Amino acid sequence: MIYFMFATGIENSAPTIQSGRVRMDEMDKCRHYDLWQKDFDLVQGLGIEYLRYGPPIHTTWLGPDRYDWNFADETYAALRQRDIVPITDLCHFGVPDWIGNFQNPDFPAQFARYARAFALRYPWVQLYTPINEMYICALFSAKYGWWNEQMTTDTAFVTALKQIVRANVLAMQAILQVRADAIFIQSESSEYFHAENPAAIRPAEFMNEVRFLSLDLNYGHRVGSEMYEYLMDHGMTREEYHFFLEENLKHHCIMGNDYYTANEHLVHPDGSTEWAGEVYGYSVITNQYYARYGLPVMHTETNLAQGPQGDEAARWLRKEWANVLRVRNDGLPIVGFTWYSLTDQVDWDTALRENNGRVNPLGLYDLDRNIRPVGSAYKELIAQWRDVLPTQSVVLSLPIFPPSQQQEPVLRRVESGARERERRSREASARPGRPSSTEDGT
Repeated sequence: MIYFMFATGIENSAPTIQSGRVRMDEMDKCRHYDLWQKDFDLVQGLGIEYLRYGPPIHTTWLGPDRYDWNFADETYAALRQRDIVPITDLCHFGVPDWIGNFQNPDFPAQFARYARAFALRYPWVQLYTPINEMYICALFSAKYGWWNEQMTTDTAFVTALKQIVRANVLAMQAILQVRADAIFIQSESSEYFHAENPAAIRPAEFMNEVRFLSLDLNYGHRVGSEMYEYLMDHGMTREEYHFFLEENLKHHCIMGNDYYTANEHLVHPDGSTEWAGEVYGYSVITNQYYARYGLPVMHTETNLAQGPQGDEAARWLRKEWANVLRVRNDGLPIVGFTWYSLTDQVDWDTALRENNGRVNPLGLYDLDRNIRPVGSAYKELIAQWRDVLPTQSVVLSLPIFPPSQQQEPVLRRVESGARERERRSREASARPGRPSSTEDGT
């Protein structure tokens, strides 16, 4: 029996700003480098067994096939000793200085080599988010001009997006060469754009298609004709598009949906937007994403600031949990929930655009590692619900094993079976008579 995955995360965002001169390293800002052992103790103290976590990419990946594993060796050994299951996040909004940014065409192949190297060094790791929030990363870096390349064109956005998603797909392939039963939990922002009035319907409809592009490409889902033209008009080639159709690994994936109060947008007739607040909510929007992809679901991020009353975040936790139960009662295969992150964050009030050092009270603990009311509420929620929500094994094509069971003979048999299924699937795909792709995206 696989039980519901209650999780948190340790923020490892690391984009650059100010034309690459300043790196917004959240692990540094939140003092994780100094307090990582304490942080892992706090995870255990809450009764949490799953942790969204990854090594800092910019100090670990030093160059082509060059790595510094010292910090990762220490932290991953400690996670394994504690029997905490890491959901390894290899790229969270930034790349090393030597890569430059997401416009670099060498990034996908190089990142896949990094992912393979990590999997070889830590073969007991089974769960991965190779690249976090691919849509948001491309949007903020190449369309809004906030991070990394700080560009603001559709061509820059499509270039960043196609290279980020290609890197994610190649990384999944590389990891599966090492760990055939790996499972990929693709944390992605779940968005919706509401038209302010009839004149705003057209731009809102367009944005509501763009929001799906990262997952469409990642999961090999054919885009509509308008999105196909948009991609072709702004730098994607037919060959690149067909790579995504042919190389998807959906059967190894859980669709991670992130939801915050800023995920819904009000669209004005001129195409500008503002935050709409919570209008539909997590359950409605997740149903839209599930209808498109049909994959097991995990709520991979949410939070809210602890406000002046002191209970605002705890009330939001209860509200999001009610949405999770609604999704489950609707019949969707939802397998986990995450409050992100373990501790308060720094400078997310400006979306990491400004290096102000301002603490954002979003965590289960503050930066002095004192528990917040939402931390106590989450601990209680986990204790109440952990044994009530088993996730039936039919939901996932492959079982999940904690670190303490990674050497069990049953796991070796599962992995061997996964390799055989993958081989048969590839042979079937290569047979003559395979349906051909159409000229447009429909």
